[in-house]
Amino acid sequence: MVDQITTTDTESIPEAIVAEPPMYQVILLNDDFTPMDFVIRILVELFYLSTEQAERVMLEVHHKGRGVCGIFTREIAETRVAQVNQVARQNDHPLLCVMEPAAQ
Repeated sequence: MVDQITTTDTESIPEAIVAEPPMYQVILLNDDFTPMDFVIRILVELFYLSTEQAERVMLEVHHKGRGVCGIFTREIAETRVAQVNQVARQNDHPLLCVMEPAAQ
C-alpha cells in the first residue's frame, strides 16, 4: 500500500498576523553625586552610544532630571537596567536606571 501525500492549498490558510513586541525606554535618573564622566562611560560601554551622543544624554539627565538611553524590547530593557544599576553600585554611585513603556 502506498501512502498518499496530501497537499494543502496555501491560499486558503490565513496568514498569521504577528504584532510588533512592545518597546520600553531605558531611562537614567539624575542624582547629585554620580560624576558626569561615569554616566558617559555607562552610556558608551553599555548602550554603545558615541561619545557625542553620550554627552547629549548625560546633559539631558543633568538638566532635565532624566534621559533616555535607548528603546528596546522588554527583555533587553530589563537586562540593561540591571546592568546599569549593578555597575553603579559596584562603583559606589547612587545612579538609578529604570524602564517604562515607550510611546507608540
